[in-house]
Amino acid sequence: MTQQCPSSPTPDLDRLYDPPLKHIQKSVMPELISFHRAYLARATFFCLATGRQSGLDASPRGGPAGFVRVLDAKTIVFADWPGNNRIESMRNLVEDDRLGMLFIFPGLDVFMRINGRGRITDDAALCASLAEGEKTPKTAIIVSVLEVLFHCGKAVNRAKLWAPESRIDRRTLPTPGQMLAAMNQQDAAAADAMDVFYDDAMRNDLYG
Repeated sequence: MTQQCPSSPTPDLDRLYDPPLKHIQKSVMPELISFHRAYLARATFFCLATGRQSGLDASPRGGPAGFVRVLDAKTIVFADWPGNNRIESMRNLVEDDRLGMLFIFPGLDVFMRINGRGRITDDAALCASLAEGEKTPKTAIIVSVLEVLFHCGKAVNRAKLWAPESRIDRRTLPTPGQMLAAMNQQDAAAADAMDVFYDDAMRNDLYG
């Protein structure tokens, strides 16, 4: 039986939650300082949140340490590498340039968040400076930083994200090929072929 969401009025959040401590409020900075730069130099993964009138998007972004480049205290840039070609994040930024970035650091129980405004560029020199090996991105996203803050890692520990026993056995869930084949009414042979293609692309075609 499907559980129905309650249709009660919005609760009084100020009554339910204590205000943030003073030092937490002061830790929200309008620009990057040395601590933020140090973490960005080691960052290999973040999620990018964008939106527009027609919908919202949160997309994963990853690369070698330092793939998010600091241009100055108020500006960072990162390359846009090929994914599924929906390019929802960039289509959103064309209409609404607000964005949020949530950085996750493997093995650490702290997050870093950046809120700002983004614009897309295909400037040849800038894109060339963000190349990975022999691959040069078609575009890059320049972010004007409005807020930057560190966020506690309780969610990491609730999830036991870095614990070895938390690793999921691939055999316990449907594979990407099996899901795609089912959604497209294709057979097991098609699913196997899609999985072979997917596994190769995930390992050997990271930059398109």
